[in-house]
Amino acid sequence: MVRGKRYRDAVKGFTPDNLYSDDAAIRVVKDMASCRFDETVDIALKLGLDPRRADQILRGTVNLPAGTGKTVRVAVFAEGEAATQAREAGADRVGSQDLAEEITSGEVDFDVCIATPETMRIVGTLGRVLGPRGLMPNPKSGTVTSDITKAINEFKGGRVGYRTDKFANVHIPIGKTSFTEDDLLKNLRAVVAELRRVKPAAAKGQYMQKVVLSSTMGPGVRVDPNRIEASL
Repeated sequence: MVRGKRYRDAVKGFTPDNLYSDDAAIRVVKDMASCRFDETVDIALKLGLDPRRADQILRGTVNLPAGTGKTVRVAVFAEGEAATQAREAGADRVGSQDLAEEITSGEVDFDVCIATPETMRIVGTLGRVLGPRGLMPNPKSGTVTSDITKAINEFKGGRVGYRTDKFANVHIPIGKTSFTEDDLLKNLRAVVAELRRVKPAAAKGQYMQKVVLSSTMGPGVRVDPNRIEASL
């Protein structure tokens, strides 16, 4: 890929093989963000887990103290009073069977899908559509709940989901390059603290094996896992 002068100037002094502290890595990522749009900052972690074992698959949510920097569109499966609460809380789409039919026809224009326990009989039929997109409601991720108002407020306010892939990697967006270094650092450390909290008892050896920080169009900046954990 041919890179422009702005990018080449930005990466001067950046050493790909260096292990940076978390705050230094954030500074480097922000300095190298050369696009005209507000790039997303993403953290990727390689964990010492065996994803073939059910007790070593991580799935959940983490609250980012400084938010995500993006508008989160929320769809809610609810009926009756719960549906009314969802609309009042600012859900972008609310329904039950009618919403399921719209999704089946291809209208998947939302970032988070929340459902009340009572509507899971309907949502369960949408696995082939929502599953591959990572949108299937699940109690572990806080998206199957009776407290609809709380869930909507949390996801619109900065709660993001995570899940290990088949290689035991976790990718989580932690903000935008327009964020201050302090806000990105708060979000990064919140992610690391959450992953430490949910470390499976069966995990052996080094848990956080590799940590890389990057912006949408920027190169990966390696972060020293030991220095991150020491800062918590």
